[in-house]
Amino acid sequence: MEADSPFLLATVSLVSALQMGYLARRVGLSRMAHKVLPPSVTGPPEFERTFRAQQNCVECYPVFLVTLWTCGMFFSEVTAAAGGLVYIIARQLYFNGYAKSTKKRLPGFYLTLAVFFTLSLLGLIGILRGILHKYFHIHL
Repeated sequence: MEADSPFLLATVSLVSALQMGYLARRVGLSRMAHKVLPPSVTGPPEFERTFRAQQNCVECYPVFLVTLWTCGMFFSEVTAAAGGLVYIIARQLYFNGYAKSTKKRLPGFYLTLAVFFTLSLLGLIGILRGILHKYFHIHL
């Protein structure tokens, strides 16, 4: 195993995958509590908010992984891993808030957007820096 392997990125990715499993379990528990049998996705508002919160997290997950790894591979692994941990916290805030009330999801939502923007921007800077270095011999 190489010393420069992206251990931090892999760790954050694994923790985020475990979080996704936890959120799916919360939907299952909500199904049982509100007697909503699969494949139904409608029921009491409490269940529907929990289900929708989890689905929104699923929809954001590919964007998170792409921005995490792009930033980590082309800008800084440590910075990307730190951003990934903030993302995990943001998604938990989002999920917990949404399960209570649609308005309470907003702090986690805005924090998620900030992480996406930051990881994307830093990844783009890293890619551009690499292109300039490799193809134009410009060192920034």
